Amino acid sequence: MPTTVFDQFTRRVTGVTAQLATLAIPLTAPALPPAANPTDPWASSYPIPVDRSTLAWCTAVQMLADHHHTGIDRQVLAADALLRELGVRGLAQLHSDLHGGAPVDFRFTRCPYCSGIGEDPTLPTCQDIGCPPQYEFAGHDHICPVCHGDDYQPEWLAEEQMTELEELLADAIEDRTPARSRLTAWLRQRGPRS
Repeated sequence: MPTTVFDQFTRRVTGVTAQLATLAIPLTAPALPPAANPTDPWASSYPIPVDRSTLAWCTAVQMLADHHHTGIDRQVLAADALLRELGVRGLAQLHSDLHGGAPVDFRFTRCPYCSGIGEDPTLPTCQDIGCPPQYEFAGHDHICPVCHGDDYQPEWLAEEQMTELEELLADAIEDRTPARSRLTAWLRQRGPRS
């Protein structure tokens, strides 16, 4: 039976939920109790329970555990807080934070949620997302909420950027000194790298 790219998401969820079951951690995080003082700006206002069997939660806890070199049991509450406050889009913020706060270019870095395919791995319907009626048609893809559909192709993009940089270098050398025209001609004659 051939496997698809979507099988990896099922394996990720199954692996994490099996670890939770082994550790006797429930698959639903309890809702937070209401704040004692509703005017307290530091009190949490997110009474939503978190489903720990979703792909987003499993991805978040796995990213945190891998980054901190711990078991997932030590990162359960952090993943709960992330999903409770930011939802699936919080995975992009987490990915950026784990890379020292730098923005992550998902064309060169594989998305932790969709694994670089650019589509929402949960395959939601247009009704789930709330697409406008003119976009509701068969075969309509929904982009990943983390990487926003960036196409993960680091080899091709790196090659394109190297070609562009070589052209810019050749133009700069040509504009700066006419005596270096042989170097410029050589760079242009050489063509794109292969």
